[in-house]
Amino acid sequence: MLEGDAAAPSIAADPAIAVLDRAGTLNGQSSASAAVSTAPGSETPGASSSAAAPQQSGSATAQKPTFRPAAKTPTQEAPHGVRFDFNDGCRVLLPDAEHPWRVRITDLDTGNVLFETEIKGGKVASTKRYYVRFRVQVWQQGDNVFLHRYSAKDREVLIRFPVGTLGDTVGWFSYAAKFKERHGCRLTCSMAEKLIPLFRDAYPDITFVTDEQTEPERYYASYSMGLFFNDKNFNYQPSDFRHVGLHRTAAYILGVDPADAPPRIAIPDDTRPIPEPYVVIATQSTTQAKYWNNPNGWHDIVAFLKEAGYRVICIDQRRVYGAGLVWNHIPHGAEDETGDRPLGERARWTKHAEFFVGLSSGLAWLAWATGTPVVMISGFSHPTNEFATPYRVINYHACNSCWNDVRQRFDHKDFLWCPHHKNTPRQFECTRLITSEHVKATIRRIPGFGAHKAKGGLGGSEVRESV
Repeated sequence: MLEGDAAAPSIAADPAIAVLDRAGTLNGQSSASAAVSTAPGSETPGASSSAAAPQQSGSATAQKPTFRPAAKTPTQEAPHGVRFDFNDGCRVLLPDAEHPWRVRITDLDTGNVLFETEIKGGKVASTKRYYVRFRVQVWQQGDNVFLHRYSAKDREVLIRFPVGTLGDTVGWFSYAAKFKERHGCRLTCSMAEKLIPLFRDAYPDITFVTDEQTEPERYYASYSMGLFFNDKNFNYQPSDFRHVGLHRTAAYILGVDPADAPPRIAIPDDTRPIPEPYVVIATQSTTQAKYWNNPNGWHDIVAFLKEAGYRVICIDQRRVYGAGLVWNHIPHGAEDETGDRPLGERARWTKHAEFFVGLSSGLAWLAWATGTPVVMISGFSHPTNEFATPYRVINYHACNSCWNDVRQRFDHKDFLWCPHHKNTPRQFECTRLITSEHVKATIRRIPGFGAHKAKGGLGGSEVRESV
């Protein structure tokens, strides 16, 4: 989870676009979540780098887009010069005409008319940016001149993943694959360049590009993955991600089955890295609330694992991480395989490990994807936030799950963020009160735990060099 939380697209200010009030009506039909512009070709709202929330603002200060914007003009041609597509919602462009156009946008699955109006020319765009099976109808002088029902079969579709988010992308990707399978589309996925090798060879029927390599003019539809913190009108997600879970939010955005499904991972060198039985640990995160804040926790667990016959390998990116006066170090006694290394190498270590012990971090998601049992220590997030594991460690006697509290707004810039107990003796109690014995008891439930020591495997403090 949450290695640099996903940024959220937002609605850019556009004086030519008037967003209709949800409570209003237009021509006897609900005006729910649609926008109309009387300026033909006016630009569709873009994206913002703010992880905070889609905001409708008239500010002249523009933020750098999280993603490359959709094509200015809808990409699909229709009769009479009408153009349309489903890039960041349903978009219809109507040329200036002597007689007004009548436009209706319908949700085919619910039967609701979302928007209906008459204009002489301009653009109509839904404010719903997630997957909806739209129907677009256009009339002129009472004649039905255009009817289109959303169908992505054999069409070009783009799904965009924010950069810098290992756990989020691993958690979300299987839902993109489900979308392709369901719709039979020609799918392109944009993501951070360093993540592409994890998936490209495992999904040869999907095209992988960076955001800069996308070609907005070619796509019939596009969808943006992200965490939308202040999306109060649910324009970017049908359900708040804090309610449905970090990874399952992608399923809701794409309209596919939200059941847990780890993605396939491509590992260039799939050989075992060391011959002895070993356990992989990952102890670092991006904010102190996500750490295991028990001061003796990792020291005790490393000693416990070594005594049980395992080598203990730390595969964090950073050996030391923190801010100000608070810094977190690799646990004493663990073998240091930290560093900025290819993610395929990390996947190799997790795949052949007996099990993984760590936080709700990107490396936990990677271990899950490689099929390794995951012992997850977390109080910052609720268990529904991540993939299901029988080895989740959480202490419900302590304050917990602030990440999933919709009343709280996570502050990415505050390394010591603790919304309920900051600067009190209870700060970070969610994990500080998770004891070593609690974690040990969870590890003992893993089938086969400790069997290597009984067979004369590595034990005590012996350390050998890795291959």
